[in-house]
Amino acid sequence: MNKAFFLDRDGVINAEVDYLFEPDKVVILPGVVPALKRMREHGFLAVVVTNQSGVARGMYAEEDVHAVHERIRELLAAEGAGVDGFYHCPHHPKYGSPCGCRKPEPGMLLAGCRDFDIDPARSAMVGDRLSDIAAGRAAGCRACYLVKTGYGAEVLRNEDVSGIEVAEDLEDAVNRFLKLEQDAE
Repeated sequence: MNKAFFLDRDGVINAEVDYLFEPDKVVILPGVVPALKRMREHGFLAVVVTNQSGVARGMYAEEDVHAVHERIRELLAAEGAGVDGFYHCPHHPKYGSPCGCRKPEPGMLLAGCRDFDIDPARSAMVGDRLSDIAAGRAAGCRACYLVKTGYGAEVLRNEDVSGIEVAEDLEDAVNRFLKLEQDAE
């Protein structure tokens, strides 16, 4: 089975922009490219799992989400890095019925596990919200990291994060998980 890093999108891969739906507003965060390259060197897939409630709210269409993902692919490819898969949840309980894919539910991670033959017990989740951490734990990820980028710094100021691994950014989270994996060998 494969192993992967499941990554939240906004605030982890790209700069946080409220309800990002315009591809020209995508800015890849510092350290993301080396982190993705390091993942690949160590045999990990990179799978993005992102809540996109702007679709349910009628702010933009799913085609806009796909266009943003394509722009992310282009920007990363220009630097010799990439993402293996993108999963998004277009739902929100206030604007429709509940679903099993919206984080903190693990549906997107479980879909990635099925589609890419990923063992979550050999994988990690990286996000900037507690819902990311909860989804990773519910999917059975070996480790989950809350990054200080995106909304992470706000979460650290306002929420109880006891028992949660905190990393500076994606690159730090990748380095920590690779060390955890190395120490276990």
